[in-house]
Amino acid sequence: QVQLVESGGGLVQPGGSLRLSCAASGSIFSGNAMGWYRQAPGKRRDLVAAIASGGRTNYAASVKGRFTISRDNDKSTVYLQMNTMKPEDTAVYYCNAVLAPGIMPSRWGQGTQVTVSA
Repeated sequence: QVQLVESGGGLVQPGGSLRLSCAASGSIFSGNAMGWYRQAPGKRRDLVAAIASGGRTNYAASVKGRFTISRDNDKSTVYLQMNTMKPEDTAVYYCNAVLAPGIMPSRWGQGTQVTVSA
């Protein structure tokens, strides 16, 4: 059974920071690349940050230099540190496995809402 529990979202002012956490079931976490996705109203869900099982990271251009993804393999947990946040970062954030290019996972957690506004 896939279980993904995201937390840490909230309201933050432009320029502020948030740290998201995601507790994942072992079946989806162990040995897999994990990522943070986000979906703004009326837009598609996009991958913004990924981390391989060995720790190599990748970021979308829109968040590179501001967001940092990390993972704790002992706790099956993925984190997203978001700094210098912008209104366009407003979205529901989800974590999940990273699959082949163009392929999205079929099961998701409830996500966590992030709102960047003055």
